[in-house]
Amino acid sequence: MSRADVVGIVGAGTFGTSLAIALARAGREVVIYTKTASVAEAIRTTRRCPRLPGPELPASVAVVTDARALAAAARYVVFAVSSTDAPARLAELGGVIDGSHLVVHAIGALVGDDERVSVLIERATPALRVGVVAGPARPRDLAGGEFGSMVVASRFDEVVRETRRLLNVPPVLRVYGSHDVVGVELASALAGAYTVALGLADGISIGPGPRAVLITRAVAEASRLGEASGGQSKTFAGLAGLGNVLVRSGEEGDPDYELGRALARGEAIGPERFSEGARAALAGVRLARRKDVRMPLLAGLAAVLSGKMSIRDAARLAADTVAAEE
Repeated sequence: MSRADVVGIVGAGTFGTSLAIALARAGREVVIYTKTASVAEAIRTTRRCPRLPGPELPASVAVVTDARALAAAARYVVFAVSSTDAPARLAELGGVIDGSHLVVHAIGALVGDDERVSVLIERATPALRVGVVAGPARPRDLAGGEFGSMVVASRFDEVVRETRRLLNVPPVLRVYGSHDVVGVELASALAGAYTVALGLADGISIGPGPRAVLITRAVAEASRLGEASGGQSKTFAGLAGLGNVLVRSGEEGDPDYELGRALARGEAIGPERFSEGARAALAGVRLARRKDVRMPLLAGLAAVLSGKMSIRDAARLAADTVAAEE
């Protein structure tokens, strides 16, 4: 098979592995790159990934522990690691990929100095054509053959076109295209943050009416930050933003939602237990301050996460601020 028809995936986490399973079942050739030798060995010998117990990986999914092997095998690469691992993995990729590669990431977070991941990819690697994929495609649905959807955003039509050609495998996965990179990246990151907030809200049983207000206000304030950062407000009501929140909030096992539930139970949550959504909340508040954008819901969540405010006081402050904005 041509190198152009192989999908490379950086990261053998739940999303990367489930995406590999869905693509391989549809006839795609997939190469997963992981730094963890024990994970690679488990995939080779048992055809199962320890980080995604249950589903078997098809024979067309290869696994490598050498970044050079990934770069040689696949022209199209999906970067799917945690935000905390992203800088180290990009440092490895920077020496092996080149301008011929197309790189999209699936990291719903802000990294470094509250930067979008696409910016980090462009700075850390020679990749010229970069994009982002995001949306309500849950790992368990991808691995289980259930329907999911995502949007790919890039300034480059080739990235959008190739992503849709390689990742669009209906009925399991439907991929839509956009040029709003800023909007999709911020919407995806903030969707994780608001999923934490909804887990917290459900944990204290706020009720369906206030819950609906929380969701709609979250989309409104996220879109304000998106516009101030150069994105399009409509993106936040799409798959990467509202679609993401609606699917993930209430989902047992979702790391962001479960973290919110743990906060509601009064558990002490230190930075070592933060999910991507929790880290995105703190980064989003810092970015909002720099952009001079009011985000009372996100600020309240960040205050709770950092231990500066109780859940009750944060909820009251957010409600009062939102009411004052009406």
